[in-house]
Amino acid sequence: MAAKDLTRQIVVISAFCFMIIAAMVGSGLFGGTAVEDLQDGALSSEGSYLAPASTAFSIWSVIYVGLFAYTVWQAFPRQRERSRQRAIGWLVAGTMVLNGLWLITAQFLTLPLTVLSIVLLLALLCVTFRTTITNPGRGVVDAVLIDGVTGLHLGWVTLATVANTSAWLTTIAPAEAADAAALWGIAVLIVVGVIGVAIAWASGWRVAPGLAMSWGLVWIGVGRLASEPESTPIGITALVVAAVVLLVPLAGTALHRVADVRNAEA
Repeated sequence: MAAKDLTRQIVVISAFCFMIIAAMVGSGLFGGTAVEDLQDGALSSEGSYLAPASTAFSIWSVIYVGLFAYTVWQAFPRQRERSRQRAIGWLVAGTMVLNGLWLITAQFLTLPLTVLSIVLLLALLCVTFRTTITNPGRGVVDAVLIDGVTGLHLGWVTLATVANTSAWLTTIAPAEAADAAALWGIAVLIVVGVIGVAIAWASGWRVAPGLAMSWGLVWIGVGRLASEPESTPIGITALVVAAVVLLVPLAGTALHRVADVRNAEA
């Protein structure tokens, strides 16, 4: 078992290295096309009605730093044989590989394949996040580097999947479909809100997924209210949904703690 545990640690480190190299290649750092110009601009902040403003993507820096910290921490000898690391290490490695592959796909392949890539990433993040729930940790480091980072990654990719799919559909939809863009945009955002609340409920009111989702939703709102394509109804809806997906887990956490205190005093 010791050899398998060491192999897992090495694979996680390798996956992180791949993700960073793929991010540099996919973002055009080595001379390729910048992300906002990929796929004829479909993935830019003005590529669709559900595209967040460009500032939203700064959350990737937080996620990458968190994944780096996790990668270093899980490599410590003390973490090698922990059951929780055994349960999630391979999964986290897989999410980092798929993360990097999305940027490679966006840079060199087609827009429909970027949708497929991000859907696969989202599916694996759901499995990973669920595994963190069924294999609870202990202490602050566990909470931040496993639960927190995975939650942020899941929350952001959930919203990014919506934006990516919207960008693809925008390129294939007939011109007259723009007349119903506001209605469809509002409907999708309501579904996103339901998903955000469902994730919070299913995870015992963890805040990280909702925090990442609300961040992206706020910037969708800003994008639709302040830049093209402009849509006040979508912008306002995005801001309202952002408040819901953040406040619901916060309220759930507060009520859960109050209940724990009352039970302890009983």
